[in-house]
Parts: sequence; C-alpha cells; structure tokens
Amino acid sequence: MSFESFQLHDKIMTGVRALGYTEPTPIQQQAIPLIIQGKDIIGLAQTGTGKTAAFVLPVLERLLPGTHGVVRALVVSPTRELAEQTHLAFCELGRNTGLRSIAVYGGVGNSQQSQQLRSGVDVVVACPGRLLDQLWQGNIDLSRLEILVIDEADRMFDMGFLPDIKNLLKCILNKHQTLLFSATMPDSIRKLVKDILTDPVTIQIGQTKPASTVSHCLYPVAQSRKTALLKGLLKDIETESVLIFTRTKHRAERLSQQLRESGYRVSELQGNMSQSERQVALDNFRDGRAKIMVATDIASRGIDVLSISHVINYDMPDSTDAYTHRIGRTGRIGQNGEAFSLVTSEDSVMIRDIERLLNSKIERRTLPGFDYKETETTVARRPVQHSERRPAAGRVPSSGRASSGRFGRRNALAGASPVQ
Repeated sequence: MSFESFQLHDKIMTGVRALGYTEPTPIQQQAIPLIIQGKDIIGLAQTGTGKTAAFVLPVLERLLPGTHGVVRALVVSPTRELAEQTHLAFCELGRNTGLRSIAVYGGVGNSQQSQQLRSGVDVVVACPGRLLDQLWQGNIDLSRLEILVIDEADRMFDMGFLPDIKNLLKCILNKHQTLLFSATMPDSIRKLVKDILTDPVTIQIGQTKPASTVSHCLYPVAQSRKTALLKGLLKDIETESVLIFTRTKHRAERLSQQLRESGYRVSELQGNMSQSERQVALDNFRDGRAKIMVATDIASRGIDVLSISHVINYDMPDSTDAYTHRIGRTGRIGQNGEAFSLVTSEDSVMIRDIERLLNSKIERRTLPGFDYKETETTVARRPVQHSERRPAAGRVPSSGRASSGRFGRRNALAGASPVQ
C-alpha cells in the first residue's frame, strides 16, 4: 500500500514526498480513510507508530476546501514539545496548501501569540492552560471549528489537565469531528470518550507495550555507582544519539554537568528551563550537535528523533506506562533500538511489573571490568534518597504545565507559520 492510495490532494502529496514517506504505517492505513470520511475515532497506538501523520494528513485534506484564515482544526497536546512537533508536522506536510498553523503554549510571550491568532490561522496546536487563557481573552474563535484532536490523552490526564479539557469542551458549541489518541485506555479516558465522541471507531495497533524493535536489559548497580557505570556504558557502546532519563530535575542537572566534565556533548531537558532553553536543547540533540540528552519524563513523549539508538533509564520510572513512553523514543518506525535500565534493589517491584508487561524476563547484564564495589568514599557521598522516593500512587510526578524531530528545525518562539 502507498500514500497514493489515499487519493490525497496533490498539494498535500507534495509534502508527503518531500519528507520521503513511501508506505503508510498500520495506524495511518486505518485512520486516514476514516478521518477523511468524517468519523470520530479512538486511536490506540504505542509511541513511534506514525500517529501524528495519521491525523495531520487527513485534517489537511478536510481543511483544503472552504474558508481559510479561521480556526477550523484544534489539536490539544499535553506538553510544549509535543505541540511543537505536531505544529511542525502541519507545516511540513502542508507546505503547499496555504493553510496556516500556530503552536500555542506557555513559557513564551502571550502578546505575540495573541497577535498571530488575530491575524488568522487555520490550525491551532495548543497546551490546555495557555489555550484557555487565549480563549478567555477572546483571541481564539472556535465558532467555526470542524475538527478537535485530543492527543496523548492518557498523558493529559496524568498531568492533571482533565479540568482544563472539560472547560475547553464547554467552549465548543458547534457540531464537530473528534479524534482522540492515546497509548493506554484508563477508566478516566473511557468516561470522557462516552461524553464527547459520537459513534467512534476504535483503532488499536498492537498492544500498549514497548515496540518489538526494542531490546531490553537491566544493569544491577548500587545507587552510588550509577554515574560511574553510566560513563562505562557510554564508552562501551557505539551510538547515534542517546536519551537518558532521570527521575528529578535536580538529578538531570547534576548528571548533565558530570557528563560534560567527562567530555561528552550533552543537552538537558527538564522543567526548570525556559522555553527558549528547552528549544535550543532539542535542536542541538536533533541536529547531532549534542549526542546525549539527559531528561526528566517531560521528554518522554515530546521528542521525535528517529536516530535515537539507546534509551537509558538512569532512574527507573514510576509506572509501566511511563516505561513504555520512555522506551518509545527508540526503535521507531521499524528501526531497532536498545533500552538499558540501571537498577537497584529498590526497583524490584517495578522490574516485575515491566516483565509482566513484556511477558518475558529481562536480561541482566554486567559491564566487564567495572568495579561494582562501593568504597568508603562512595558510601559517604551517597545521596539522601527520601526526597526522591517514588510517590505511593505509582505515577510520574508532573514537572508543570509546560507543554521535534523529523519535521524539521524550529525557532525558539512559537508562531503562525504559512505552509509555503
């Protein structure tokens, strides 16, 4: 099957060809025709399956006829990074359509976004908090909205955005098509589906677990020896790009600095950074100027870089869903990837849950020649653990409402971009 079989408009196919798309992924094969037909859909697919293009292409197809310069499609995203990624997809795939897209999120100037919204756009990709601000200021008119997309719905709920979503839905009074995408389907989302979707068609691609293109292994190690082991692993593996996850912002900052002092080119992504700093970090990682990115879970869904060869869990995540989304940054669209986890005795419960998810035992490895013994010095320097212990609810704590790869580079400030 090829993209030509969808019979998309020639102006859209120009963008498809420019990005080198040839064969649609399974979710694209199923979702694109249904969305073009105007169906409400529930798309359940793991990260890295081509989900963004699965709704961007048919939304562009539906918007080409009709009036331009009014908001006819709205995509709600949980993070700034994902909003940027989706906005860039609209820009790249719709480059010849004349349709205009804008990314709306906090952390950048409100006045500039307001001016661009008033100048006329067709697609708004937004994080819930800033979107509601713009709505209450009268800068966004949803009276002609035709398509609403709720992206990464499970992440949206994990971050506490359910009240904002409900307030947003009260602002959309006209009949419209609704598309909801999620990696998992918890009860909270099932209830929302019943309330806002009309006769939805469910598309489920595979199971909600890491892709089969990713291999997994565990490296048991004492907490105080993790950094030394990580440096040993980085020397031992041939990599394109490596994404390292930590549990806290403070640990991400500290680990990034330690790796830089060892001569590595490192980007850092965590919630204490401004939006412009985060954008520079993403651009450096995406363009290869930084081979390593150290990030908190804010990055687990917002990075779309096809060349990530390894994901390393410096700290284990707090849920199997979080593990799935972290690991989904590698092994994307059929490519192979590796997932390394540095684990301590405190991680035994999470390891068991992940093995149950994978339906197999994860290989345990050791690094040849590495000294695993804790010396008196390392014990003395061992960090206090009580402040970073996993919350009882078993969910990754949000680092704030802060809302990227293959769709091209992006300036630090979000703005309306003509699809040229």
